[in-house]
Amino acid sequence: MYIVVGAGIIGASVAYFLARAGAPVTVIDAGRIAGGTSSASFAWVNSHNKPPRAYHDLNVAGMRAHATLRDQFESAPWWHSGGTLAWEGGNPQTYRAKVATLQDWGYRVRWLDHAEVSALAPDIDIGAIGDAPIAYFPDDGWVDPAVYCQALLAAACERGARLLTHTPVAGLIRRGERVVGVRTEAGEALDADTVVNCTGRWAGQPAFADVQPIPLKPSAGLMAFTPPLAHSIRRVIFSPEVHIRPDGAGRLMICHNDLDLPIDAIASQHLSDAQRLLHAASKILPLLAGVQAEALRVGVRALPADQYPAVGPTPEVPGFYSVITHSGVTLAPFLGEAVADEILHRIARPELATFRPERFRA
Repeated sequence: MYIVVGAGIIGASVAYFLARAGAPVTVIDAGRIAGGTSSASFAWVNSHNKPPRAYHDLNVAGMRAHATLRDQFESAPWWHSGGTLAWEGGNPQTYRAKVATLQDWGYRVRWLDHAEVSALAPDIDIGAIGDAPIAYFPDDGWVDPAVYCQALLAAACERGARLLTHTPVAGLIRRGERVVGVRTEAGEALDADTVVNCTGRWAGQPAFADVQPIPLKPSAGLMAFTPPLAHSIRRVIFSPEVHIRPDGAGRLMICHNDLDLPIDAIASQHLSDAQRLLHAASKILPLLAGVQAEALRVGVRALPADQYPAVGPTPEVPGFYSVITHSGVTLAPFLGEAVADEILHRIARPELATFRPERFRA
């Protein structure tokens, strides 16, 4: 029996691949499916600015795994293709050099002129881009995390997995040094050969911290959602001032990586920040002029302290495995398959060698 703690996009992926391999799995979450970090994410599948090379390659592996996973389902309603239109402010040569590095690494990208941009996204005001070089990344996409999680967990349950939501874990059950299960807050003891910690920014909770301490440095950002609009946006727009993508039913999601908030921020108390986001977005998409946000969310990024994934077993505590990472939406299907491979077949995947949790003990 294997227990996966966390029913977000990482936990759903690990559970799916364990169940697909025929392993008995129980998934436990303190809340609902995809109710944590996965519920408030820009959910952009990409590997644009993710050095060093090992981390870039890991994200590319995630992108390829998304394509493979889609082939395993009759339909994959969580996936939205279309690529990314991107440009940066500042020195154009700096951006050209960054893109040239991606091209050298085999990442698909091409430069667009204004006419080509207008053909792909006619709602964009080309004048707002100015003379900045514009790159198009055709293999990028975005994901509906909740739809993804539901589909993979449903597929896991069809293969015999058990799902326990609204079930907080109070602690680990140990026999000597080995972890042999978990105990819920309700007092239920659940046995396991391996417990997989997929709790993201909650990985440092007391139930796990003494077994595999992973220092975390989560950050938070504001996301604004428009009401349904008549627009032609079908891809991610990544500009210096604001990031935009569709969000279904005519809505757009708008955010910016540099607009950080306190971790415990309440979205409704940041209306002025939302107005600035919408104002910046309206310069690129004039159709947003006068539009007010229909909803605001605060998304918290699950960041280990050095910003790289922490994936692997705890050597001195058998039976415990951690999967804690930022870029979880991009990495989820690859990590799900690789982690299941490591747990079930006792092999060490070389793609994960750089990202083991024990680096924090050094």
